[in-house]
Amino acid sequence: MFREDDRASVERIGAAEDPGSMAADVRAGLLGVPKDLSPWPKYLYDERGSELFEKITTLPEYYQTRAEAAILEEHARGIFARAGCRELVELGSGAASAKTRALLDAMSAQTLSNVRGGSADDESTAIHYVPLDVSESALVGSARVLLDEYPQLCVSGFVGDFEGCLKSLLARPPWPGGRLVALLGGTIGNFTPEKRRAFLSRLRAGLGDGDHVLIGVDLVKDACLFEAAYDDEAGVTAEFNKNLLSVLDRELEADFDPSLFEHRAFYDAENARVEMWLHSKVEQEVPVGALDLTVRFGAGEGMRTEISAKFTRESAGEMFAEVGLDLVELYTDPDDLFGLALGRPEEV
Repeated sequence: MFREDDRASVERIGAAEDPGSMAADVRAGLLGVPKDLSPWPKYLYDERGSELFEKITTLPEYYQTRAEAAILEEHARGIFARAGCRELVELGSGAASAKTRALLDAMSAQTLSNVRGGSADDESTAIHYVPLDVSESALVGSARVLLDEYPQLCVSGFVGDFEGCLKSLLARPPWPGGRLVALLGGTIGNFTPEKRRAFLSRLRAGLGDGDHVLIGVDLVKDACLFEAAYDDEAGVTAEFNKNLLSVLDRELEADFDPSLFEHRAFYDAENARVEMWLHSKVEQEVPVGALDLTVRFGAGEGMRTEISAKFTRESAGEMFAEVGLDLVELYTDPDDLFGLALGRPEEV
């Protein structure tokens, strides 16, 4: 556990992940028809996968990060003016990013504005940041940096997987004034519809009076923009996708050869989602020692590795409504590439 005076702490929340869960997930995916590992996108993000994804976010074809940053630059203060929160809970926070700082800047400015008419003291102007991430080192590094940048900030970091630890995280007593629970980027799109509904239902169940949610949603647009973003010219996304095979080799004693697979990505307009696949270039058999399993691939046979659902204003509202959330506003960039959906619990 990390602690810095009384202003910052980082600790584990919930039980450590059962290593057997990966074996069960991968077995189910490899034995499916078609083979499908997309319900478990977290396995793409080992240390190497995370590094490659950070590189992807800087590519000219990958618009999401830039568009989301533009939305926050334009609307972060408006978001906090409407939410009125003094606590930011960020799921899958990683290292402190420009997006996190945009939200902290807005929350700080809104809090200071709220107390100008009353007695402004240290307690009344304090703000609280609650990041959750699987990387303890990223959380500790962020806490140290942010404490220097924001004198009125307190940080309570938690190490864990936000899918499994959400209930415990939201069971903590919030600061006065409510909290904003943020899931930035297009992460919500990586869930299957069933898992997305279950996750948002758990999120809704943990919200109290005055709480809000802020969910990043990639918006429906021309298919060529999607396919360029998920199959970039430099081949970084292909390397990111194939890295999953290296994860399986290392963690499950498999013998995948990434050079024998081809990365493919396409937009499925009927289901409004991008799908990433790895297609076997040859007929082959791949042993997976930890599963006592040999997986057969026909030449050209594919294995789905990730989905990324895309949304309209209407479908974002429906996503919220089916779990008891009201869509307060969908903030978009000038080109309508990406959106940040602000929601709150439905009034009964």
